[in-house]
Amino acid sequence: MQDRIHAAGDISSDLILFEEIVHRSLKTEYLAYNVPLTLPKCMTCKLRCPGYETCKEEEILWMWENYRKRESEKSRHKLFTPYTERCVEQYLSGELEEAFQMQHAMGANLAPLTARAHFLNRRLNLKTIEVYPKLSLWRIGRALNIQKSYLRFHKHQIGGLEMRQAIIKELVNHKTAFIYDQDIRLMVDNSHAFDAFICALTAVLKFTGQCEKRPRNFPADEGWIEIPKEVIVW
Repeated sequence: MQDRIHAAGDISSDLILFEEIVHRSLKTEYLAYNVPLTLPKCMTCKLRCPGYETCKEEEILWMWENYRKRESEKSRHKLFTPYTERCVEQYLSGELEEAFQMQHAMGANLAPLTARAHFLNRRLNLKTIEVYPKLSLWRIGRALNIQKSYLRFHKHQIGGLEMRQAIIKELVNHKTAFIYDQDIRLMVDNSHAFDAFICALTAVLKFTGQCEKRPRNFPADEGWIEIPKEVIVW
C-alpha cells in the first residue's frame, strides 16, 4: 500500500490516502493513528491568555501538579510547554511501569503528521483512536513474556530487523493474529509497517475492552491514547 501513496500530476498523495482509507473502511470499527489526534490546550484555547504560569484551565493546572510532583521527587524534569505538548505525553513519561518519552504533539517531528491526520479526519466519518506503538508493543509483549530488550530496541538499526522477526514469531505462536508470510516479511523489513500492525492490534484490544480507562484525575477534555492492559486475554 505504501508504494501506492504518492502524488501523481494534479492528484495529491492525501487524496489517494483518503480514498484508500474509505475503500478499506466498509467494515472498520476503528481507524487507529500513531500520531496525535488532539492538539495541545494552548493551541485551541479561545480565552484571553494570562500566560501558563497563572492559567486556571484544568489541563494547565494538571500539568503544573504533575511538574511539581516530579520536582519534589528530585527527578530531572524540564518545565513543560503547553503549546507543544499535551497532558498525555507527561503522563506516559512518569506514571507507568516504564518511562515512555512520547514526542510532543506539536514538536518538529510530529507537527506535520499531526496536521495531516487532522486534515484527513475532517473528511472521514470513522471512529478514530490514537495509539503509541512503542507502549502498545511493550504491554502486548510483556503479556506474552517476550524478551524486554526486543521490545525496547526493535527499531534499532543494528539488530532491529532480527528483533522484529522474533517478536512477530512469538505473536504468531501465541495465535494473537494470522499473518501471511509476505506480510511478515514486510513488517520485518519495514518498521513503519510493523508499527501499523501494532496499531491494528491495539484497535482489536480496544474493541474487546482490553485497553485502560483514563485516570480519574485526568482532564476530562484532554486527548488520550489507547493503552493495552497489563494482563491481556487472547
